Amino acid sequence: MEIFNKICGNLSQIAGVDYVYFVQKNSLNRQDRTLHIEAYNETFSNRVIINEHCCYTVHPDNEDWTCFEQSASLDIKSFFGFESTVEKIAMKQYTSNIKKGKEIIEYYLKQMEEEGITFVPRWTPPVMYKLENSTSHIARPVSPAINIPDTATKEGLNNKEVLNTSSSSSEPTAGTPDDKLDADYIKRYLGDLTPLQESCLIRLRQWLQETHKGKIPKDEHILRFLRARDFNIDKAREVLCQSLTWRKQHQVDYILDTWNPPQVLQDYYAGGWHHHDKDGRPLYVLRLGQMDTKGLVRALGEEALLRYVLSINEEGLRRCEENTKVFGRPISSWTCLVDLEGLNMRHLWRPGVKALLRIIEVVEANYPETLGRLLILRAPRVFPVLWTLVSPFIDDNTRKKFLIYAGNDYQGPGGLLDYIDKEIIPDFLSGECMCDVPEGGLVPKSLYRTAEELENEDIKLWTETIYQSASVFKGAPHEIFIQIVDASSVITWDFDVCKGDIVFNIYHSKRVPQPPKKDSLGTHSITSPGGNNVQLIDKVWQLGRDYSMVESPLICKEGESVQGSHVTRWPGFYILQWKFHSMPACATTNLPRVDDVLASLQVSSHKCKVMYYTEVIGSEDFRGSMTSLESSHSGFSQLSAATTSSSQSHSSSMISRWRFC
Repeated sequence: MEIFNKICGNLSQIAGVDYVYFVQKNSLNRQDRTLHIEAYNETFSNRVIINEHCCYTVHPDNEDWTCFEQSASLDIKSFFGFESTVEKIAMKQYTSNIKKGKEIIEYYLKQMEEEGITFVPRWTPPVMYKLENSTSHIARPVSPAINIPDTATKEGLNNKEVLNTSSSSSEPTAGTPDDKLDADYIKRYLGDLTPLQESCLIRLRQWLQETHKGKIPKDEHILRFLRARDFNIDKAREVLCQSLTWRKQHQVDYILDTWNPPQVLQDYYAGGWHHHDKDGRPLYVLRLGQMDTKGLVRALGEEALLRYVLSINEEGLRRCEENTKVFGRPISSWTCLVDLEGLNMRHLWRPGVKALLRIIEVVEANYPETLGRLLILRAPRVFPVLWTLVSPFIDDNTRKKFLIYAGNDYQGPGGLLDYIDKEIIPDFLSGECMCDVPEGGLVPKSLYRTAEELENEDIKLWTETIYQSASVFKGAPHEIFIQIVDASSVITWDFDVCKGDIVFNIYHSKRVPQPPKKDSLGTHSITSPGGNNVQLIDKVWQLGRDYSMVESPLICKEGESVQGSHVTRWPGFYILQWKFHSMPACATTNLPRVDDVLASLQVSSHKCKVMYYTEVIGSEDFRGSMTSLESSHSGFSQLSAATTSSSQSHSSSMISRWRFC
């Protein structure tokens, strides 16, 4: 049921549904001593189908033991194009649910033991006997108490002892009088610690000093990992060692001294530090709704963007140390204020969301317990969609620190004034303090960089390259093919025309395309530079016989960004083609027009350039899987109108595209 609550609960927020219905059937068979539980969802069953089965039975070899079996099946028909992400969410919640169920069972067993219940009377079938002068039969149960043998009790105690022994390394134990920290030091720099927590800190620090080669982190840093793992030493030690190795490998300790953010980040990343909150925590302001996330990724790549986020976290740690000295009390975390005014469907760009999830994963693994509070202001209607995708990747303890306000709710009781002094509320939030955070805005396309340019980074924090670049020549189009096995799949694309005008086509072929050898390109004998121009359609192929066009040609001008999708009707090979677009001459005269001449001069050597990203979404239900792609101009048309200049929709070919300025 935990999976139902998480997935369907998020869906209910998006759809605005007040109630979510489930069906659960419990079957208890006292004779066979079995309990079967079956559950499935009715609400959103057209999108997500989950069947869960639980079974409690008596162990065949020992009647004093109870066996528990659980299985679940998940069928995601559609979830806004993020089916694989939802699958990961469900697996995480299912694992957490099993662990939680075990804890609940152990809790009630312990409670029964404390109440003196050492056995439960075994159910016996009713005894049927006949009363005198009566033909009626009355069933009366006979349930004699069955004492648990001493051997079984001893076995239970032994099992309990073994359990305690196996977990002793993970559980905190009280330290000796020598293993104590100075009380003033704890109060001044670490905060309130119980004797057990203090002992955990000392033991983990000693272990690092004895085994770890390299820089030993400060007590405050070790304490963050312990708190994030509820002072389980084994778990905290594992993640801390992984983080220390990661920091050493990527030289994160020196990032503030050795790395300077590119100018585009300083100009267009709408975030910065701004005073502190009422608790003395450093305050970071992020105007996410004003940021061009796609433009930043395209101009910087995921590498530089991740590195910038790491530098922000390192700066936050430094400011916490400074505020600890200023305020005379331990300050180990900061407050983040996120303004979502302006957030729309443009921010739900698929590669951008993937980059965001990756950044969250890295930050959660290496900066635990550094976020004291997150204030999300002016959340628009589209926010639940983004929150559905992002929240499962955020630690449960971190999520509890989130406060979300819609519209102007942050101005009332329980709002911003409860956490931030009136004098430092930023001006864009109706405050009196001028905030130096950049206003963001659209990143000029002239600053976009190709995948080849982004590969020349010094230290690799990122291993994936989302975009590829290609050159398109006159007479030599660039083509890629995608093999489709399931005819109900959906091909999605996102590309930018960096130079020149091109024509975008999609073809289908049953034959396997064979890329030609790298010699000359077309009749113009232009050599392919670096293999970033590939032609797959053989010159001997005939349109209509060897391959067919499945979409109407789309003319794309220089500087345009195009997103779109196509549902595949047949299995086989689909070819995406970017072709040089020749300007047509004037129909009434053979003389070229002035505009045509100027346009041709802008494309040197008849060369165009595109940066593209493609992905295949497998789905049995086309309309369901395409919800996120089609609803951009339907359900959320008002939100995306500000960033969308034109769109085309061909109902005959089941395709939707957007163009962003």
